[in-house]
Amino acid sequence: MSMQTKWLNKVRWDEHGLVPVIAQEASTGDILMFAWMNREALAKTAELGEAVYWSRSRKKLWHKGEESGHTQKVLEMRLDCDEDVVLLKIEQNGGIACHTGRHSCFFQQFDGEDWQAVDPVLQDPDTIYSTQKKSHE
Repeated sequence: MSMQTKWLNKVRWDEHGLVPVIAQEASTGDILMFAWMNREALAKTAELGEAVYWSRSRKKLWHKGEESGHTQKVLEMRLDCDEDVVLLKIEQNGGIACHTGRHSCFFQQFDGEDWQAVDPVLQDPDTIYSTQKKSHE
């Protein structure tokens, strides 16, 4: 077993060959997004030093920021105690992780009755993505 596959084999992949991934901003501790990776995406993330996810809707690798320019520089990769969740400590290029133009994908807060958008849109999504590139997670 090569060193490259040994660390990948330690991850407990689900029945679809995926592992959940949390992207956390290293400087603030903010949780920016949640996504999935397959084996190839995790290997590519380690190789490039930038986050590469698996898009379940598009059924293909998704290099975060490939369309928006909002890439994620990976400073640390961690595996939880059950070895079935990956945490990426990242530096978010442009300060925007969400396709809605917000800092974090977790911008809706429950107020006791409903979900309210509590974080501002930092950049209009129409200026981030061209009309052909509107497909997102």
